[in-house]
Amino acid sequence: MKITEIKEIARQRSIKIGKASKSELIRSIQLAEGNQHCFASGLSRECGQHNCAWREDCD
Repeated sequence: MKITEIKEIARQRSIKIGKASKSELIRSIQLAEGNQHCFASGLSRECGQHNCAWREDCD
């Protein structure tokens, strides 16, 4: 997903964007949605969120 799309999702959830990185924005979105905020934390195989919208980009 492109950063512009991620920023739009963040805006829709009233998340302050500032100079946040892609990973920081995605983790903020995950947290705002009530999910585990684990994007790009190296835990993608252990998080158990197989239907996560960010899974394809996660490491």
